[in-house]
Amino acid sequence: MAAQDTELVGALVQLMHKLQDLYAESSRPLGLTPQQAHLLCVLLAGPFGMTELSRIMSIERSSLTSMVDRLERRELVERQADPGDRRACRIALSAPGTKLAHQAHSAYTDRIAELTAGLPATQRKAVVAAVGAITTE
Repeated sequence: MAAQDTELVGALVQLMHKLQDLYAESSRPLGLTPQQAHLLCVLLAGPFGMTELSRIMSIERSSLTSMVDRLERRELVERQADPGDRRACRIALSAPGTKLAHQAHSAYTDRIAELTAGLPATQRKAVVAAVGAITTE
């Protein structure tokens, strides 16, 4: 691996850790784990089936089921019948879950905005372009 590649990989790993730390910092005061906050934020886009949620969140279905069970006991999510498959269910936010998901999303994005506030416009555009190039499949 070339030195510049090592530098890029190191920077991206540092960024990943920083974003994970921000998720933890912003979710903790809301009484959520980072994974729970992530799930609630994903569910802002609407109900999803368990298989789709497992893929989106990159976690095993058994771990997702346990997380949904805990959030359901807290009345933050609810299982709904899947109109396309009687055996399946879709996971949706409850009213309190929607409110908490918006709080979690705002807390996270506000922290990122604080960290990036000092970046000049040219660097912002470069970051957006680079992230877009990296994350587009």
